Amino acid sequence: MIPWNLLDLDRALRASWAADTCSPDDLERAGWQPENPAWGQCDITALVVHDIFGGDLLVGEVHCEGEQRGFHWWNRLPSGVELDLTLEQFRAGETVTEARVVERPAGPTRRRWAEYLLLRERVGERLEGFPELTH
Repeated sequence: MIPWNLLDLDRALRASWAADTCSPDDLERAGWQPENPAWGQCDITALVVHDIFGGDLLVGEVHCEGEQRGFHWWNRLPSGVELDLTLEQFRAGETVTEARVVERPAGPTRRRWAEYLLLRERVGERLEGFPELTH
């Protein structure tokens, strides 16, 4: 049994997000600010949540003023409940399209592997009993 709960995980993620884990695309677009810590953190956060709970990785397109501005990632837990710990990052009228399920590739991701490992390490330092990396 893990010695922490979902609220503890949420707190550990929030304390671990920073400019060095923000998506380079989002850094270029709007920078990263502690007032909006979830900005640019969705993909690697979804991977960390998937490491713990499994389930499905979900992705939707982000649109603002009729233009696609990127993608947003979140999770569907094995129970069917959708969990989006970074939705609050959208504060400028962005909308996210309906989710589609994305298969997690085996091994390192093509993008943002270093940021993912850094986020996992920081979260693991804050949580006792954090799972070992198996991907």
